Amino acid sequence: MKSLTVAQISDIVGGEILCGDPNTIITNIQYDSRSVTDGSLFVPIKGARVDAHRFIEDCLKNGASASLTEFNAPENASKPYIKVSDTLDALQKLAANYRTRFNIKLIGVTGSVGKTSTKEMIAAALSKGLDVMKTVGNKNSQIGMPMTMFDIEDKNEAAVIEMGMSEFGEMERLCNVAKPNIAVVTNIGTAHIENLKSQENIMNEKLKITNHFDSDGVLFLNGDDPMLKTVCGKMTFRTVTFGLDSDCDYVADNIKNEEFNTKFICRHNDEVNEYTIPALGVHNVKNALVAIAIGELLGLNYETIQQGLLTYQNAPMRQQIYRLDDFVLIDDSYNASPEATKVSLDVLKSISNGKTIAVLADMLELGDEADKLHYEVGKYLADKGIDMLIAVGELSKFILKGAKENGCKEVYGCATNTEAYECLERKKEKGCTILVKGSRGMHTDEIVSKIIK
Repeated sequence: MKSLTVAQISDIVGGEILCGDPNTIITNIQYDSRSVTDGSLFVPIKGARVDAHRFIEDCLKNGASASLTEFNAPENASKPYIKVSDTLDALQKLAANYRTRFNIKLIGVTGSVGKTSTKEMIAAALSKGLDVMKTVGNKNSQIGMPMTMFDIEDKNEAAVIEMGMSEFGEMERLCNVAKPNIAVVTNIGTAHIENLKSQENIMNEKLKITNHFDSDGVLFLNGDDPMLKTVCGKMTFRTVTFGLDSDCDYVADNIKNEEFNTKFICRHNDEVNEYTIPALGVHNVKNALVAIAIGELLGLNYETIQQGLLTYQNAPMRQQIYRLDDFVLIDDSYNASPEATKVSLDVLKSISNGKTIAVLADMLELGDEADKLHYEVGKYLADKGIDMLIAVGELSKFILKGAKENGCKEVYGCATNTEAYECLERKKEKGCTILVKGSRGMHTDEIVSKIIK
C-alpha cells in the first residue's frame, strides 16, 4: 500500500492521537496480531469470542508501528495510539479513502453461489490484456474486503473484488468502501435466508452493490435466474445479461465436455466465437460468459480473452478434481448451499464413467427452510441418478430421506466425518467418481484429506 502518516490516518478516520509521534510512517494495515511487521498499523477488532484489544501491546512490542484503539492508551505507551469510537468502522473509512486514490475499473462480484469462482474467471479473462488485482481467496467480509483495498497498486488497471453479505446493511457498507463501477450478480439463492428471511430481501440487498454507480456503471446479471430477470432493463444504468436463455445478451450453447475442459459457443449480437475453459459444469460456462462480456467491455479481443481464460484455476476446495489411482475425487468441501450442491451433483454426473458417490454434509444458515431444502437436495440427487449417498450430520438426514424416497437405493447416514470416511472406504470401488461437499462448519475437508492421504 501507499504509505500514510499516523496524523493522516487519524484525520481520515476521525480519531484522536493519544500518544506517540504523529509523523510515524505506516506502510501496511493488519488486523491479525500474528501478521504485524515494522510499519504496521494494528486494527484490533472486537470479535464474538475475542476482543483483539488485548493484543495491542504485544503487537507494538513485536514491531507494529501504531495501533487503533477504542480505549485509552497505557501510561507508559511510546508508540502512537489512535483512539476511535469503533475500530471496524475506522478500518472501513480508511479503506474507502484509500480506494479513492486510484482511478481504476473496479469490478464487484456478489451472489448467493459462485462468487469466488466467478471472480477468478473474470480475473483470468482479463489477465492477458490488463494488469489485474483480485481478491485473494474469498476475503469478501466486512473485514476482508476492506483489507483488500490496500492491495491496489498504481500499476493496476482493473480490480476484481468479491463482496459477500449475510445480513441487512452489509452490502451497503462494503459498497461504500469499494465503490465498484462494474458489478456482477451471479444468482439469488437461499444462502443466509435465516438472517434475510426471503429471496426478495436477498436480491434487494445484493443489488445495493450498485449504490455508487454513475451513468457509466454496468451491471451484469445472470439472465437464467428467475429473480434477476425481473430487474433487467429497469435500472437507471446499463444492464447486461448472460446465460443459456436465448434472450440473454451473451448466450452459450453447444456445450461439450472434453476430459476436464469445457468447450462452448458464445453468441453476442452478430458475433459467434468458440471458447475453451479448463473447468467443468454449466455454472463455469456462465462464469466464463460474464468474464468474456466484461473483457469486451474493457476493450479486449477474442484471442486475448481466450488466452486469459485458459489460465483459470479453481480455488482450493472448490470443485478441485483429483485423478487418484483407482477413482476420481471432486473436492468441493469449502462450503455448501442447496443451489451450489445441486450444481456440484451436475458436475459429478457429467464427468463420471462409473459409479457416482456423493458425500454430503449439513448445509447451514437455512433457518426454518432447512429441513425442506435438505430434502430437495436429496430428491435432486436421486433424480440425477447418483448411485450412492453418504450423508453426514443431523440435518443431512433429510438429504438421505429425499434421496431414499425418490429412488436412490444406496444411502448411508453418518454422525461424523470419520464415520463417513470409513463408510466410503468400505463402499467405493475402482473407476468410481466421488464428490465431497458440506458447509464450512461441517469441516468436510477432513474427509478429503484422508482420501488423498
